[in-house]
Amino acid sequence: MGPGHMRSGQSGGWGMGSMGPGQQQRMQRHWTYMNEGVPTAYRGARSSVRATPEVVSEGRKLYMDNCASCHGSDGLGDGDAGRSLEPSPAILRSFVQMPMSGDEYLLWAISEGGERFETAMPAFKESLSEDDIWKIIAYMRAGFP
Repeated sequence: MGPGHMRSGQSGGWGMGSMGPGQQQRMQRHWTYMNEGVPTAYRGARSSVRATPEVVSEGRKLYMDNCASCHGSDGLGDGDAGRSLEPSPAILRSFVQMPMSGDEYLLWAISEGGERFETAMPAFKESLSEDDIWKIIAYMRAGFP
């Protein structure tokens, strides 16, 4: 049974079928992670960088150059380039604090982007090194200082 198996009226009216199209797109990655895990290439991934002040500062620059235009400078999903996107960019400030957003999940999401889930999130695996992605994650987890 696929992620769209729940329909409005089932399970108290909650389910993928009762969400709008944008929300369904956003939830597809979460559903996939919770039910299938990340692709093999990302399973067990752990950050290769320590969140030192230098790493967080480098992560900030990388975030501003690659992510802020959509996700906003403070991770609130309010960047100028993201305003017309459906679904809207994730609110990273709160998302990175959730249990779901472990290392392997974040590396997967940033590296592969949203093409599989029909979102505009670009894949960064060709344009950023894995260490640079880890620096961005360190910056976000530091609370967008």
